[in-house]
Amino acid sequence: MKVRKEDALEYHQRAPKGKIEVNSTKPVSTQRDLSLAYSPGVAYPCIEIAEDVERVYDYTARKNLVAVLTNGTAVLGLGNIGPEAAKPVMEGKGVLFKKFAGIDVFDIEIKADTVEEFVAVAKALEPTFGGINIEDVKAPESFEIERRMTEEMNIPVMHDDQHGTAIISAAALINATEITEKNMADLKMVIVGAGAASLACARLYLELGVKRENIHMFDSRGHLHHSRDNMNKYKQEFAQQVGPKLELIEAFDGADVMIGLATANSVSKEMVARMAPNPIVFALANPDPEILPEDVRDVRDDAIIATGRSDYPNQVNNALGFPYIFRGALDVRATSINEAMKIASADAIAALAREAVPEQVRTAYDGQDLSFGKDYLIPKPLDPRLITRVSIAVARAAMESGVAREPIQDFDAYNIELQERVGIYESFTRTIIDKAKQKPKRVVFSDADTYKILKAAQILRDEGIAQPILLGNRQKITQIIAERNLDLSDIQVIDTTEEHEKRAEFAQLLYEKRRRKGMTLYDASKAVFERSYYGVLMLANGEADAFVAGLTKNYPRAIRPALRVIGREHNSAIIAGMHIVRRKSGPLFFADTTINKNPTADQLFEITRMVAEKVRAFNVNPKIAMLSYSNFGSNIDENTRPIIEATARLRQEMPGLIVDGDIQANIALRPDLLDTNYSFSTLAQHGGANTFIFPNLMASNIAYKLVGELSDGEIIGPVLLGMKKPVHILQLGSSVREIVNIAAIAVLDAQIKEGLYV
Repeated sequence: MKVRKEDALEYHQRAPKGKIEVNSTKPVSTQRDLSLAYSPGVAYPCIEIAEDVERVYDYTARKNLVAVLTNGTAVLGLGNIGPEAAKPVMEGKGVLFKKFAGIDVFDIEIKADTVEEFVAVAKALEPTFGGINIEDVKAPESFEIERRMTEEMNIPVMHDDQHGTAIISAAALINATEITEKNMADLKMVIVGAGAASLACARLYLELGVKRENIHMFDSRGHLHHSRDNMNKYKQEFAQQVGPKLELIEAFDGADVMIGLATANSVSKEMVARMAPNPIVFALANPDPEILPEDVRDVRDDAIIATGRSDYPNQVNNALGFPYIFRGALDVRATSINEAMKIASADAIAALAREAVPEQVRTAYDGQDLSFGKDYLIPKPLDPRLITRVSIAVARAAMESGVAREPIQDFDAYNIELQERVGIYESFTRTIIDKAKQKPKRVVFSDADTYKILKAAQILRDEGIAQPILLGNRQKITQIIAERNLDLSDIQVIDTTEEHEKRAEFAQLLYEKRRRKGMTLYDASKAVFERSYYGVLMLANGEADAFVAGLTKNYPRAIRPALRVIGREHNSAIIAGMHIVRRKSGPLFFADTTINKNPTADQLFEITRMVAEKVRAFNVNPKIAMLSYSNFGSNIDENTRPIIEATARLRQEMPGLIVDGDIQANIALRPDLLDTNYSFSTLAQHGGANTFIFPNLMASNIAYKLVGELSDGEIIGPVLLGMKKPVHILQLGSSVREIVNIAAIAVLDAQIKEGLYV
């Protein structure tokens, strides 16, 4: 995936600037709310905490709040760029904490150049936070800072640059030794690099059973050896006490493991060739490893290889660890993150890789064969099971090692709580996009002489979601590309005014389709100048796989050419529209929201059938409420009768479908009301509805817009159902993000019609 400077700067600069914000978790909409949130009500929790300081965890957000703390002295590969320049990275770390583990973060960038200054600031901040993640602090100061903070503070502290790499690489090492049938105690190990991460890795490997005398570590000046007098006290810990001082290439003779935490190209093919059978090669420098995997393979086809990069198997990615380690530590109010907790997290990560991988994870990674073995030592970062496996392991280890102040009593309930913390807000859209990436399709856009379509096309191409085809005024498109600094050099652009031969061909095709509907060849020749007609004719003629229009036209005008040229699917008696409201707790689906004003019972049946099929394609199990102003026949009249009849037919002809009605919307959404009043309902047995079929167009259109606005959810759609080929009509003025989402759905539709998903 290409990441362009202008895209990254625009991403960070767009309002609101940066990547994080603070939201209230309690209502503050009335005078009473304000009185409870602040004066005078806030005095009561203050008094409780003053009497017992531990109550701060009951009355404030401290238990779920982590500081990402830096002085900006070792930021990524940029070096000592200062605390202000480090802030985007710290905000990004906060985003990962929130996304993967539901942990709130304040990023704190401080001007503190000495150990004493840094530790003093951290200790002064302790009353605010449940834990502190030290980030991007240079060695050797970082060693002393972490040691002092761990000893002098009573909250979890971890320098992720050191221990994150150590934990994830340890998990990979555990599994690599299992595959190669090597024993930790017998491993001969070469560590190239002697910085913070290298030393943390070596210490953790000792805990796994690797022997100190079998570790040969090298810095820029050579072998860490007792004969040297130019090593700090941290390096002296791993200085070899026996045997001669070695050259780097000599250390590789018969070595079982190479851990690279140095610089690009610092390990040669010749070195790897000298290693023992089935060597384990972890070249973890980023972005360019000490030796490329293909160079390792050139000389050792028996090697097990890991890197820090996502474009090779076995990425040692700290995101596999730190969110879940802090999650477990916070949830038991641990006083520290100790070695037992680190080892427990490494063991949990390693164990997860040995389990069968869920289909949604395979989908996220282009259907790769993610089976435990040489190319799959550790889980992928998007594996949703990490939060439960790692956090629970860390929490247990904290309890067993005596640092947990609030032990977990019910781990089954804790497991459910962890899953609910992160929700499935992001996973829904990611599922669609990941499926689209498996086999991108040609998507033609009819409004391409607009910035939004051009920007969306660039994103779709860069991310491998679709192959855009752009219909528009070539001169205007060229001008927008130049003004907005877009890169669309390899994307097909079609100006219909230039396509004389193709227009004639399409006019004949359109005439043949519409001549018995009153269209003359002259009418068809005029119509194909319109890009909406030209685009759907490309789709009908097999020159595109999907069609997207509507950005600059109202819905009826945008959809008309598709209805006339493409028409309904052979097994569909109706065309309908569905909107999706994406929320943290999961998506809600609404239909029909665009086409049928007052559907009959038969039409409601068909709408529901198509909606259920589409929702399943999104990897969501539809739980369908047939909505009304009555509940289960409490009012039967001309308004409720179609819903009641459609529900009865659905339950009879589609017995495996979770559907019930007629039912009021609030009842369908509230499992407690269902259980109390209608426990017989299928929806009561499945925790309420996520899919809603409305009795008429007015109700559905109003409802999805209200829910989207009132819930701060993202609205996706409309998704057109029942067309013979993939056609989707954008809302007038859709955003770039909405265009990308609809295009991904269009690609998924094309894949389904091709038979990729059954």
